[in-house]
This record gives sequence, structure tokens and C-alpha cells, in this order.
Amino acid sequence: MLFNSIDFAVFLPIVFVLYWFLINRNRTAQNLLIVAASYIFYGWWDWRFLSLIAFSTLVDYAVGIGLSKSTEQRKRTLLLWTSITANIGLLGFFKYYNFFLDNLITSFTLFGFSIKANSLNIILPVGISFYTFQTLSYTIDVYKQKLEPTKDFISFAAFVSFFPQLVAGPIERASNLLPQFFVKRNFEYSNAVNGLRQILWGLFKKVVIADNCAEYANMIFNNSASYSGSAFFLGAVFFAFQIYGDFSGYSDIAIGTARLFGFNLMRNFNFPYFSRDIAEFWRRWHISLSTWFRDYLYIPLGGSKGGTWAKVRNTFIIFIVSGFWHGANWTFIIWGALNALYFLPLLLLKQNRANIEIVAQGKIFPTLKEGLSILLTFVLTNIAWIFFRAENIGHAVNYLSEIFSKSFFTAPHITDKMVIVIMLIVFFVATEWIGRERQYAIENVGLKWYRLFRWAYYSFIIFLIGMYMQTAETPFIYFQF
Repeated sequence: MLFNSIDFAVFLPIVFVLYWFLINRNRTAQNLLIVAASYIFYGWWDWRFLSLIAFSTLVDYAVGIGLSKSTEQRKRTLLLWTSITANIGLLGFFKYYNFFLDNLITSFTLFGFSIKANSLNIILPVGISFYTFQTLSYTIDVYKQKLEPTKDFISFAAFVSFFPQLVAGPIERASNLLPQFFVKRNFEYSNAVNGLRQILWGLFKKVVIADNCAEYANMIFNNSASYSGSAFFLGAVFFAFQIYGDFSGYSDIAIGTARLFGFNLMRNFNFPYFSRDIAEFWRRWHISLSTWFRDYLYIPLGGSKGGTWAKVRNTFIIFIVSGFWHGANWTFIIWGALNALYFLPLLLLKQNRANIEIVAQGKIFPTLKEGLSILLTFVLTNIAWIFFRAENIGHAVNYLSEIFSKSFFTAPHITDKMVIVIMLIVFFVATEWIGRERQYAIENVGLKWYRLFRWAYYSFIIFLIGMYMQTAETPFIYFQF
């Protein structure tokens, strides 16, 4: 079920009414409703893969119980690896089986050996990378004794399958989300209104910015022989706003929806395109994944401690694994490695935390230095996005070679509709800049205005959504990850 669908527009109010008006006095019943609603939400896409969520839930719940009863280190380690093997094993089979098989065949062929093996027609379950990491956070934290294991199976099942963030995050930590299922939730009007406002902005990002940018990004990336270098660069910019609007839009809708039910999810995006260096960008982009890898992979490897070689090694590991998490394609690995190269000088020069505060905090405009830093970071990010979007490495290299050719200085052909999309992007960026000190761009917009002006502004956003939304339902990009 898509957030930007009629199905969800009907589904959400029904669940909301049942949750707050029929069973609001019974926490267990509310949690059970969340489980049922979440399974319906996910099963709407393909009910067969509900068994994978149920399997992960049962395995990690049992492992948690086992860890609570065991003090012997050998048994605890065995239980931990049972969880890791079960979860990563499923993820590896569905997402990476054909990738490893194809590369194994290619490797043997290079050495003159022939292997006969057929790829499998595997359908990637939506959101498997997200809920797999979410359940693993529970097992690992229980193993490290940072979290008490739960015996409340319904609450745990609700935590694993919580429908607002089930298929594309944020990837919640058990230490943050799970305890919220153990306490009574009270309806708060202001909290619900705030959630609706964030849902509205998330829908705008998705259906107005992302989907319209996708039209031109796809047109240019899929017809690379037909355009000049300047058009290629414009296509990369369109994709940059497509993926940001699409993914952060999903996160906004997820966080806002969770708030309607009395839950607080972690922030997943913090205006990343206003970053002044790549280190700051990665503190602001897909925060739930970046911090997951930091806490469960980077720090255990030694983090930024140790010698120069250890720092370089750990940096490349974390970025390459992050790239591979996104998909079974060498383009994602190159994308991760390229970001590691961007990040490495900052780390070695101890400048990776030079930009912690919000850019131009309390000011209308950035300084010239800040503006140029933001522009340079955006350009570097766009170059990396080309590998992320390209069909293969050859496609990415050819695309980049055209950008850096003489044809870059040829003016691209811009249609009237493209001008409208560019104007929408300008409006979007300006709104994000004005609201960059908030949790999301329009969090405080209009709160002190007269009600007529406030509702006129919201009506304008709704008008833009209705005016520029695609006629067909468009899935979110990160569903494929």
C-alpha cells in the first residue's frame, strides 16, 4: 500500500478511528490493532511475504528470551549469531543471490573455467532491508545488555511491523521505539495536527517535487545519446531532487503518521542539501541508516581511533557496505566508495566535525564561504548520484564524460513544463531554507498568522499537490532497497 494512494487515504482514517475511539483505553488492544493494520498494510502489496516478517519476529523474540535466561557467554554468542544468520541470510538470499552467482560465474570465466548455473527469478520483498536491520538492533542491544528483552510478544510484533515506517524507514532502534508500545498513549490534538502538517509536506515532496523531477531525470538518463553535457548535468540535478523529495517525503509521512497514533519516530533527514561538506551531508542524510552503521559496524571496527590505515580501512568499509545495502549492483558499491573518497580528507585532517551547527543559524542568508561550500558539496553529491542512478558502471562513466565534455557549454533545451518544475524546485528549496532550523520545513509556518492566512497557505500546498501530481500511483524509490 502506497502513502500516495487512494487505498491509504481510506485505510488511515479507519485505523485512526478504531485506535482512538473504540479501543483507546486498552493498550494491548491498541498494539494488537497496530499489528493487524501493519500486516494488512504490507500484505496489500504481496501477502506471501508476510511470512518473512513473522519469521523475523519469532526468531528475534525467541533469541531475546533466550538471552535473558542465559549467562554463559558461549550460549549468548550462539543465540546472537542465530539471529544474525537468520536475518542476514534471508536478506542475502532475496537481495544478493543472483548478484553473487553472476559475479562468481564471471570470475571463473576469466580464468578459463565454465560454470553452469541459472539465476533465480527472485522477487525482492518490499522493505526487507529496513525491518531486518530494525530487528537486528533489538537482538544486538539485548546481547550487549543495553536493553532489557521483552516478554510482551504483541508489543514486540508491533515494533517489528509498525506500518508507518515498515517499508522505508526510518530504521528505528529498539531502545527508542519498543518502549513506546509498553506505555499508555493519550491523544493530543496539537500533536496530531503537527503530524498532519508533516504528512502534508511529505506528500508535497513526493508527488510535486520527486515525481515531476523523475519524469525529466528518467528521460535524460534513459536516452543518454540524445542530449548535451549541460542537459546531462540538469538530469543529475533533477535526480538529486527526485531522490531527496521521494525518500525524505516518505520519512515525513511516516513520522507524521506515527505521531497521529502517539508515537515519536527518529528524524531521518535534516536538510542535507544545505551541508557545507560531505561529513555534514552524511550526518543529515538517511540518519537512521548512517547511525545504524556507525553504532553496529563502524565503532566495533575501531571507528576513527587507531592509526591512519585503520581509519582509512574503516571509512571505506562503512561506505562500501552502505552502498551495497542499497542494492546488488556494482554502481552502488562505486557510489559508496566515491563518498568514502570524499569523506577521507576531512577525517584525516580532523575536519569531519567542523560543521556541526545549522548553517547561517539565525540569519537570512549564508556567508559567501558558506554558500560556496554548500554549492561544492551539492555538486560532489550530484556526481556520486550519477553512479547511484545509472544502470551500470559503463552508463555512469559515459554520462560523466559527457558532462565534462565541450557540450557542457551548450545550452540545454528546456521546455515550458520543465520551467514550471524548476520553479517548483526553487519554491521548495526556499521553503526548506526558511524552515531549516525546524524538524521539517513547514513545522512553524503560519502558526502565528491569522487563521485565514494560515489555511490559505495550507490550501496553496494542497492545490500544488492536486495540480502537479501524476495520474498514476508512483512507488517510492527506496521500496526497491
